[in-house]
Amino acid sequence: MIQNLQNLIWLWAILGFTIFPAVKAFYTQVRRQMLIAQIEKTRGSKVITMIHRQDAGILGALMVKMIDLDDSEKMMQLVRDAGDKPIDLVLHTPGGLVIAAEQITRVLHAHKPGVTVIVPQYAMSGGTMLCLAAGQILMDANAMLGPIDPQLNNYPASGYMKVLQLKDKNAVSDETIMMADMAAKATKQVQAMAEALLKDKLGDEKAAQVSTILSEGRWTHDYPLHYEQLRDLGLPVSTDIPPVFVALLGLSSPASTKVMRKVAAAKK
Repeated sequence: MIQNLQNLIWLWAILGFTIFPAVKAFYTQVRRQMLIAQIEKTRGSKVITMIHRQDAGILGALMVKMIDLDDSEKMMQLVRDAGDKPIDLVLHTPGGLVIAAEQITRVLHAHKPGVTVIVPQYAMSGGTMLCLAAGQILMDANAMLGPIDPQLNNYPASGYMKVLQLKDKNAVSDETIMMADMAAKATKQVQAMAEALLKDKLGDEKAAQVSTILSEGRWTHDYPLHYEQLRDLGLPVSTDIPPVFVALLGLSSPASTKVMRKVAAAKK
């Protein structure tokens, strides 16, 4: 009897850590696709989501998602699939690989029917770079973007360059000098990329100014840039974000369920 009870407990534990999370994720995905179909029908757009959050993986271990090369491959195909429809990109990400973010921004920026990026909560670092590719950025009044200054070995690029400014080059290691050289190149590359994305929206002079501000390392990398600051920089931001987009972040939460009910009631 005791042995059977122990086996049952182990069975429920295995199901709780493996099967149940998978079923929940599948159910959430189905509901999300239903809501996306409603939005696309209403707005006449192609809705794409890039939602990076901490998810429970095997045995409950947290998996942190960031922008990677798999994302860039998928985004390129999704943008192609959009055809002549404008794109609504729902973005929720801490950032990720610069090379992947750059590839996605190029694809988005070249999409002639237009791109609107929707930020319900945050799009930091590489996520901010994706926002710069859009013709319009819709964000919650409390949502945030962030600086795009490159990071090398978990340190800001500007920090390596600062070391060489403060210390004699003979007092630092060869490795530090090489890292500072890489940091200068990385900063210049990111700045040039941002400037190219902003020229058609801000003009040459303003685009150069804003791209420098965002990439030079004047803030910490996690510094939140809210609507007011972004507006003052001249970026095409608005807080007029349709509530239905917020629901795409987490369809299992009570708040998002409430939004879905409102959407269903509006259709009736």
